[in-house]
Amino acid sequence: MPKTTVTYQPHLLDPHAAEPQPVSPADGKSFKLPELYRLLDCRLVDVVRLSDELILIIDDEGKFREPAYLNLLATYLWHQHHPAARGFDAIVGRAILCHDKQFR
Repeated sequence: MPKTTVTYQPHLLDPHAAEPQPVSPADGKSFKLPELYRLLDCRLVDVVRLSDELILIIDDEGKFREPAYLNLLATYLWHQHHPAARGFDAIVGRAILCHDKQFR
């Protein structure tokens, strides 16, 4: 069976940037924890599933940072896919939007 290639361009969603920034895994296939820690400037990541294929990789401890910066774009995307979270929770800090096969 041929291996399926994922062609989705991952993006870094930074609360301090006006536009999402394209990023790529170092090996060209999937992000590894050390590079995620560097890209997200964190020590612990969490995955927020948006759809069957798309995920947000976030700083799991982002809400405990001083100062904590609300990520409006990541929160908006999450709320679009999971309306029950609206008004109850938000994503804080950097996030990476990518295909679920790009994180192993």
